[in-house]
Amino acid sequence: MGRHRTKKPYLELFDKPILAHTLGAFDQNSVVDTIFVIVDGPDFDTCRSAVIEPYNFQKVASLVPGGVTRQDSVFNGLKVLPDDTDFVVVHDGVRPFVTDEMIFTCIEAASDWGAAVVAVPVKDTIKVADSDGFVVDTPDRSQLWTIQTPQVFRKNLLLEAHRYARRKQMQLTDDAALVEQLGLKVKCVMGSYSNLKITTPEDLVVAEALMRKTEKIQA
Repeated sequence: MGRHRTKKPYLELFDKPILAHTLGAFDQNSVVDTIFVIVDGPDFDTCRSAVIEPYNFQKVASLVPGGVTRQDSVFNGLKVLPDDTDFVVVHDGVRPFVTDEMIFTCIEAASDWGAAVVAVPVKDTIKVADSDGFVVDTPDRSQLWTIQTPQVFRKNLLLEAHRYARRKQMQLTDDAALVEQLGLKVKCVMGSYSNLKITTPEDLVVAEALMRKTEKIQA
């Protein structure tokens, strides 16, 4: 019988689930009105008992069932947004180091352009290789960005992009890519190399070090 593995959002980071750290950043942000948490169906009870109830979040409206893919999950979230929603902020639950500045800057850019993403310039040289592993191109690094979250969109624009993708049966890697399929521009705003997405055990070690550094600065 296999050992049960705790899913990444519920792993503890300094005695608190990663997802709780992330939700706290948005719950305390002055421009965020309401939070909808997209959760895999089997994890509803875990999310409520381990994350929502112990930390008394004021802006969490409800848990929303996720879909088969990330794209499906975001679409499920879009369907429950209030009709008067102007902008939607999409964020990875395992990026707990998001800051107010990132949220504010991304929302401001989205208000100007309709769509904006937090990103950082690529540090390494990138190679494009063929199916046999041979290099076929070396893109100009100065034009390459690593895309993070939050990503902010006018609600109606993102909903249109998701509906278009469903009609065309497209599955893309992030919401910005869906908007790009409509032929619209997406604005990159500066994020942080500390805006870590915790997906591996090594990431968790780095996250603990970042948290210790943050605690020392605040102290």
